[in-house]
Amino acid sequence: MGIKSFQGATAAPQKNELSQLKVTDFMSRNLITFKPEDSILQVMESLIKHKISGGPVVDENGDLVGMISEGDCMKQISESRYYNMPMGDQKVSQYMVTKVDTLPSETSIFDAAAFFFKTKRKRFPVMEDGKMIGQISRRDVLKAALNMKSSTWK
Repeated sequence: MGIKSFQGATAAPQKNELSQLKVTDFMSRNLITFKPEDSILQVMESLIKHKISGGPVVDENGDLVGMISEGDCMKQISESRYYNMPMGDQKVSQYMVTKVDTLPSETSIFDAAAFFFKTKRKRFPVMEDGKMIGQISRRDVLKAALNMKSSTWK
């Protein structure tokens, strides 16, 4: 007589609920964007007005061409003071970061958190099919963690 299994039929493995949490679920979609020809003073005013620390720079087609941050603006202030140059004629294109790290839209929120930790960046544009569809920030990742139910932490 053979040995019988009393385990019964096994269900197909289900995807981990945590792996399904994507950056698109928590990212910002209505972004404050800047143009390369904008003045640094306009950017500074916008950053202060909207209480943000930076944002994407897009061309006339809406394509991502760089990022500008408070730090980039402070660099401009420092250089203007050092060289005794007026700040009003300085453009975003002179100070923006053009090598921009981005995240694909299907990135899990946990992979995004690891990427934030690894790169020390404060925000990443989220891309889908070569187009920017939003931006995820460290604060968005923290909000995602607070919104998770304790039952998902297995």
